[in-house]
Amino acid sequence: MATTDLQNFLNSKQRDQQVRAVRRKIKQLDIRYIYYQFVSVTGRIMGKGTPASQWERMAANGFQLVYGATANLFIDRSNNYIAYGPEAWELVGLPEPDTFLQLPWDKRVARVFCTLFRGREHEENPGSYLTSDCRGNLRRMHQDFQKRHKLQLRVGTEPEMMWLKRGEDGKPAGGFSKPFCYHVDQFESLRPVSMKVIEYAQAMGLDMIQGDHEDAPGQLELNFTYDDVIRNADRLTTYRQLCAQVAREHNLIACFMSKPFMHVSASACHTNLSLWKGGKDELNPVGNDPLPGLDTPFTYVQGGTNTLMPSGKNPRKPGKIGLLAMGGLLEHVRGLTVLGCSTVNSYRRLLDFGFWAPLYANWGYQNRTAGVRNSAPGRFEYKAADSMHNPYLMGTGLLRAIDDGLERKIDPGPAEQRNIYEHIDEMQKKYVKLPMSLGEGLDALEQDKVARSALPGEMYKVFMDYKRDEWDKFLATVTEWDMENYLDCLP
Repeated sequence: MATTDLQNFLNSKQRDQQVRAVRRKIKQLDIRYIYYQFVSVTGRIMGKGTPASQWERMAANGFQLVYGATANLFIDRSNNYIAYGPEAWELVGLPEPDTFLQLPWDKRVARVFCTLFRGREHEENPGSYLTSDCRGNLRRMHQDFQKRHKLQLRVGTEPEMMWLKRGEDGKPAGGFSKPFCYHVDQFESLRPVSMKVIEYAQAMGLDMIQGDHEDAPGQLELNFTYDDVIRNADRLTTYRQLCAQVAREHNLIACFMSKPFMHVSASACHTNLSLWKGGKDELNPVGNDPLPGLDTPFTYVQGGTNTLMPSGKNPRKPGKIGLLAMGGLLEHVRGLTVLGCSTVNSYRRLLDFGFWAPLYANWGYQNRTAGVRNSAPGRFEYKAADSMHNPYLMGTGLLRAIDDGLERKIDPGPAEQRNIYEHIDEMQKKYVKLPMSLGEGLDALEQDKVARSALPGEMYKVFMDYKRDEWDKFLATVTEWDMENYLDCLP
């Protein structure tokens, strides 16, 4: 009988050695409790926790949890559980020892990422990879992409977010600072928050490189070094987790919603990408000695050849591989938009013209109004993403679009250097427009086979069930806008 994915995972090379290394680290750091976590369809951190004494048992057997946890275990408008019912089997989550890491805000506690599998006794494909595991999907797709193209996708994200004051009722009471972009005084007003974020981030393997105050109330952008696509996704997930902790400590709200305020910029999460040949992993302790975990969370890929670098006379124009990759992104950016702009609120950002958000499937050199910006030699900035997006789904979407560009040799066309907001009428005739609502984004994904392939197996159903229901709930909700516009419109 053939072995299952689950069995192969447990029997993988060096796993026993890594499990023992975690036990040594538990003893060294005096860890008392461990969170076994995975990421849901919307980017939430899910999972279970056990005393550290249970580590070896968990490493061998994992935990079981209802399949619906991959959809947050939420219910739809009809009071049915989204994607999976209560009769569904239970998934198996197995820890990845090399992701073990101490939490800096309570050093008695550690976390470890997990890979998800179908139940061992499931009638269909028992012990196979669970396709509604967005993190596992990204790893496998990237491995396949690397095998076929001999290229590695490296990604760096720019997570803008807003620090809001918390009112006595616990609800938002405005942004903490004034909406003055790049003003160091406003940056300074949030120094206790930003310095604590940086402290925690460095303790969890994020190599923090720069930051600034953006142009919305309480809006900060703190950046960390780019890396392999899955490690970057892990770090963005970790960043959001630690920001939530810092908010609790300062009685603030860490708001990743794209546009909580009108008439000021929204929070984007520009995703910078490059394609590399070669390179090797190197340890970057970012000031930690000893490491509060194993090496992998503190490892970054270094060196190699960046295939997006210019190769002709034009020092700005990407080389052949870069142009084909760009062609794939633009061919499928409409279908991919809902992966980066995944909420109803996301489209408030796209609709509020003039704040540098993308509108069309075009690209340009340093053109912040284009859909994809060639932001520096060897790097593309994909702009249709905000800080609420699931980076594992976004990563798989980028891989599938780039793969199609390379396979079909798609020409991206010439760069667009004009301000698109000043030439809207012409742009509408020349370029494909991005979706302007969550519903339109879901339709675009449904119609794009390549973009849809980024959500393999059950992942597509989980995503569509969840997001279609979210859109329907929004359409059925009476809002303050309804009351203001229609309450006394007659007679």
